[in-house]
Amino acid sequence: MTKDRRDGEGGYATAEFALTLPAVLAVLALCLALLAGAGVQMRAGDAARAAAREAAVGSGHERVVAVVAQLAGPSARVSVTANGGFVVATVEVPLPVLGEWGDFRARAEAVAVPEG
Repeated sequence: MTKDRRDGEGGYATAEFALTLPAVLAVLALCLALLAGAGVQMRAGDAARAAAREAAVGSGHERVVAVVAQLAGPSARVSVTANGGFVVATVEVPLPVLGEWGDFRARAEAVAVPEG
């Protein structure tokens, strides 16, 4: 009759798995938060470009804010300034998960030439 386990070696794999699982899950959560942050950064860039275009064609501030909210979400903040004959739009969006632990924001700027 043979034994499946040697004497004194039972349960080590379970203990090692139980010790490493929280670290693996923490790394996975961090990776997912970073991926979500990259998506928010892309949306902020798209919203900044759209805001700069809207401001360049003479749309009002309310229209610029509406476009940014549609593209980057209602928590996005936008500012539009004139700088040396150009329109500069800056959009800031809080990052999911990371934004709850601090003031982590995605920020994007876009520049357009005013028409007319």
